[in-house]
Amino acid sequence: MTLRAKTLAAAAGLAALGLGALPALAQDTIKIGNIVVTTGFLKGPGEPAVHAFDIAVEEINAAGGINGKPIEIVRFDTGSDAKQAATGVRTLVQDEDVLAILGPFSSGETRVALTMAERFGVLMIPTAASAPDLVADSKWGWRLTEDESKQFSRLLSEMKKAGLPMGSAEIIYVSDEVVSANAGTTLYPELMKAAGIEVGEPIPVQYKSFDMSGQAAQVMASNPDLVAVAGLPESASKVIKELRRQGYEGRIIGSQIFADPLIVELFGPEGEGTMVVAGFWKGRTEQAQAFDDKLLARLEANGIHKLGAHHSDAQAYDGVYLLKQVMEAAGVTGDPAKVEEERAAILAQMEGVVFDGIVGDDVCFDSNHDAELPGYVIEIKDGAWTKFAEASADTCE
Repeated sequence: MTLRAKTLAAAAGLAALGLGALPALAQDTIKIGNIVVTTGFLKGPGEPAVHAFDIAVEEINAAGGINGKPIEIVRFDTGSDAKQAATGVRTLVQDEDVLAILGPFSSGETRVALTMAERFGVLMIPTAASAPDLVADSKWGWRLTEDESKQFSRLLSEMKKAGLPMGSAEIIYVSDEVVSANAGTTLYPELMKAAGIEVGEPIPVQYKSFDMSGQAAQVMASNPDLVAVAGLPESASKVIKELRRQGYEGRIIGSQIFADPLIVELFGPEGEGTMVVAGFWKGRTEQAQAFDDKLLARLEANGIHKLGAHHSDAQAYDGVYLLKQVMEAAGVTGDPAKVEEERAAILAQMEGVVFDGIVGDDVCFDSNHDAELPGYVIEIKDGAWTKFAEASADTCE
């Protein structure tokens, strides 16, 4: 059974994605909303996740769907505009009667969308939103994502265990990216100071800036052991290459923000020794490896170049299977007359749920609605994406 999907454009007039056949009648399908991003500054990390969603939906539908009915994905594209995420929730809930929502992609979009999810009473599972405590005060928001604070702490801890030089550090962050700015001005400084690292005043750069020479010169003035970069892969690449051009020889580190296997190629030789922390390791299980292979083949066929699945891709894939599990437990039918009742039943099944996926086994959710996931410290070594260390998932309370 093929993917049933339609895409709604954001109010800004974004083009619709051609992603499948026209939807069947609502009572014949299980309608799931999907807030995605395929244009704007989030396109690079956001677009592959759309294909990860589709792979999961196609697999589930081929195996009989949910309670005997195929999944119908209804998409809304924000175009990287956080304000459009709220419009997306309202449109999917009021106009499309979806039972739950996968997405939005980023933390900035999620902050905006959560208010609407709470207002309408619909489960929302963001794709890659990892800002600390993002859904802690939400009833309807749950994350199959490990937050930046915990993952970056794991990176610092494993580096310390290995005896790597880390007495001093500078921080460069992209000021006009929400998660990057928060990480660079708050999360990184606090965690590094707590780890006993002497940290300078965070140095801002802008997303569209081409000249990073001034910021790199500030770093060179102190020549620290570490430079922590908070930015998406393209921005991080500009910073790293300028640092190396000016002669910086220390280690460059980052968190989940640019933890994409593609950085091996994007950073080039200048990225050797860079360390990040990721939430997915393709070799963890046969299923994880199979997903990675299938996603890369699909992306290549659609003209998207990648070297491996990002953890946000894996989380997108697992998010569909998590919804399948709780929807089956809730006994959903997709009947439009029962949509509010079935949304509430889905939420009730999230309490105490334990889930096995490609991101981890026996995945549970803590009191803040955050999944407890493993972390993988990655080092670019000899031009390859190499696992340096692995941190097990914490237990739930």
